[in-house]
Amino acid sequence: MIKRIFIIAIAMFALASCQESEVKSTPQAVAMTEEALGHYCQMNLIEHEGPMAQIHLTRLQHPIWFSQVRDAVAFTKLPEETEEIAAIYVSDMGKAPSWARPGNDNWIDATEAWFVIGSKIRGGMGAPEVVPFADKAAAAQFAETNGGDIVRLADIPDAYVLAPVEVVTDQGDTHTRDTDEPGGNATQ
Repeated sequence: MIKRIFIIAIAMFALASCQESEVKSTPQAVAMTEEALGHYCQMNLIEHEGPMAQIHLTRLQHPIWFSQVRDAVAFTKLPEETEEIAAIYVSDMGKAPSWARPGNDNWIDATEAWFVIGSKIRGGMGAPEVVPFADKAAAAQFAETNGGDIVRLADIPDAYVLAPVEVVTDQGDTHTRDTDEPGGNATQ
């Protein structure tokens, strides 16, 4: 009888442990505030134009922020970034007040978004951007006006977010940005 109770207790403990690990919920998007700094550039995101991103890692209480969606996508493709990603949210540019002010709380799950790549529009750090939309029709309208192709997150080519690109600054200077490290290594 004791042996049977012991076995039942172990089984219940194992079941409870499994259920506890399954209960972990996906973190919700966080509204962008003045304290949000870009992961690579360490600049205040509110000062940048274009879509932003936030990635929630399982080991961190707060998200890491990106001043360009392109950099967030690159982060997910870098082999040295081994932390487990719990969620990725991107600005819904279909609901953005404007390109200059993409909004602080119009976040969408990146796995459900439609992205325009290859458009003529540059992101907040001057590199080509991955422009997210919740609605495919809004993405199509943006692509019709600005060029580019519509893809899902999983279909964004590695080369589009990891290859070096020409960056144009606000002053009209041109730099090559080595995107093996998405945040920088600009050379003139």
